[in-house]
Amino acid sequence: MKLSLLSRCTALLLLLICSISSFGQNSTSFNEYAKSQAILSDLGKIVAPNGVQESYAVAIGGVKQWVYVRGQDKRNPIILFVHGGPASPMAPVAWMFQRPLEEYFTMVQYDQRASGKTYATNDTTGLAPTIRIEQYVQDAIELAELLRKKYGQPKVILMGHSWGTIVSMHAALKRPDLFYAYVGIGQVINTQDNERVSFEYALKRATAEHNETALKELRSIAPYPGNQPITRERIIIARKWPQYYGGLSAYRSESKYYFNAPLLSPEYSIKEVEAIDQGSLFTLGRILPAFLQVDFKPVKSFPIPVFMLMGRHDYTTPSEPTASWLAQVKAPLKRGIWFENSAHLIPLEEPGKLLLTLVNEVRPLALKPTRTGKK
Repeated sequence: MKLSLLSRCTALLLLLICSISSFGQNSTSFNEYAKSQAILSDLGKIVAPNGVQESYAVAIGGVKQWVYVRGQDKRNPIILFVHGGPASPMAPVAWMFQRPLEEYFTMVQYDQRASGKTYATNDTTGLAPTIRIEQYVQDAIELAELLRKKYGQPKVILMGHSWGTIVSMHAALKRPDLFYAYVGIGQVINTQDNERVSFEYALKRATAEHNETALKELRSIAPYPGNQPITRERIIIARKWPQYYGGLSAYRSESKYYFNAPLLSPEYSIKEVEAIDQGSLFTLGRILPAFLQVDFKPVKSFPIPVFMLMGRHDYTTPSEPTASWLAQVKAPLKRGIWFENSAHLIPLEEPGKLLLTLVNEVRPLALKPTRTGKK
């Protein structure tokens, strides 16, 4: 079975992982990736005596949502990773980068409502009205509370990526008592600002390289975002060319490694990989109006330590507005860390620096004094 990216037209809607990847429309019962999945599954097996490796569906906000928990030592701090999309789960690509982190943290991924395995597990009848930012925020809070109790931790570290930063920022502001710190990757501060910066970058690059095809398409939606409605059609063009010029993966015009990675995931069947696209299409139009109104610029004070990890080449969620916001916000502790060789996919592009940053900067905030001698 040959699987391809048929929907590479960047249907990511929300400037966040903007490409819906279609993994073959005619699936069969044969899985040509099964042997590779078995090898990765064996390699990734947690065998440490005090480790944890669990995957389960748990009722959160009235929906069974899939949760993936992995770590070499259950005493380590928990990181709750809130993925992007809004329906682009990170669990099926976690095998690419997460294992080193699991030596220092208990890593928790989850497929949000209408995302990946969660979409495949639930009857979508009646689900549409729940596709609201407020509900995603409440889901994250409910899961954080569940994790604290289940794994005996007073708080967790909250980490959001792309769309997940919107959910995570709201969750941290609403329930700061649940979190040691917040880590934003590909942070969204103001959607309109991000759209403008991303478009201007693509136009600048296309002009410099005399790319007439790109210029024709970009000019067709100019000024962008402007005063016209930000339709799906305009977004597709606005996402396409910044990503072509390395705004999703630095120095790459394509990111097939990312979009095809779920095919090798030990956690996902082929049918569940296909559900990623189905969930993306389900959420696309429903979340767009609210997404376009996102604006954290009025937030002048943040209640917990905040770390912004910014890709120097990120023009999917441009880092410039994030750096500006961080410079003026008041917080118990704040740090902006630049990833010079990354765009939007920092965990995959610079996993070593991500590990060092989290271990050196964030982990100490979650360690009890009694642990410092051992960890």
